[in-house]
Amino acid sequence: MNELIVIVEDEVATAEILADYLRLENYNTHLLTDGSAVVSWARDHKPALILLDLMLPGKGGLDICKEIRSFSSVPIIMTTARVEEIDRLLGLELGADDYICKPYSPREVVARVKTVLRRSGNQATIQEAGLLLDESCYRATLNGHDLQLTAAEFRLLNYLAAHPGRVYNRQQLLNNIYPDERALNDRAIDNYIKNLRKKIAAVSNDCELIHSVYGVGYKFESLV
Repeated sequence: MNELIVIVEDEVATAEILADYLRLENYNTHLLTDGSAVVSWARDHKPALILLDLMLPGKGGLDICKEIRSFSSVPIIMTTARVEEIDRLLGLELGADDYICKPYSPREVVARVKTVLRRSGNQATIQEAGLLLDESCYRATLNGHDLQLTAAEFRLLNYLAAHPGRVYNRQQLLNNIYPDERALNDRAIDNYIKNLRKKIAAVSNDCELIHSVYGVGYKFESLV
C-alpha cells in the first residue's frame, strides 16, 4: 500500500495543489483543515508523515506537534509563513523533523517528504554499553531509561555516537542534522548539546557522554 501523507492546511487550494504533486509520486493523501482534529486523526490512522501548517484554526501547529510527540515518532514537516529563526528553532525543539517556509514550491515539498521518509526509514541501531539509540523509532535509552529526546536531539546524539572520539565543529554537526543547509545559526548546536546533557544527567549524574573540545567543538566518548 502507498504511504499515507496527511496535509494539515487551512488554505484548501494550496493543500489540493500539494496533494496533486504528492499523488503523482504515488503517495496517498488526506487533508485536514482544522487543527483540533489532527491529534486524534493521527492516533487513529497512523500516517507515514504529517505536513503541518503552523497557523491553524482550532489548535496551532506547535501545540499539535507537541501532543503528537507524546505518543508517536511519526515524521512531521512544518509549513508556515513565519520565517523568524526563533520560530524555526521552537518548531524543531518540539520535535518537528523539518521546516519549510511559505511561499514554497510543491516540488520542494515533495523532495523534502522523500528525504524525511528515507531518513526515518533507516533502522540502524547504535548500542554503547548502557546507551541504546534506535533510529526506527527515534528512541534513546540510557540504562533502560528513556531520554525523551526531540528529533533534532536524537539525530545529534546518534551522529556523535556513530563516530566516538571524533571531534566535530558546530557547523559540521548542523550540516549533518539538517543536510538541506537551512539558515540556522550554528550556535543552535550549543542549545541542543545543553539539552542533551541535562536529559542524560537526569538519568545518570556521573555519566558524561558529550565532551566539549575548547575552540573546536564536541565529541562523544564511549562508556566503555
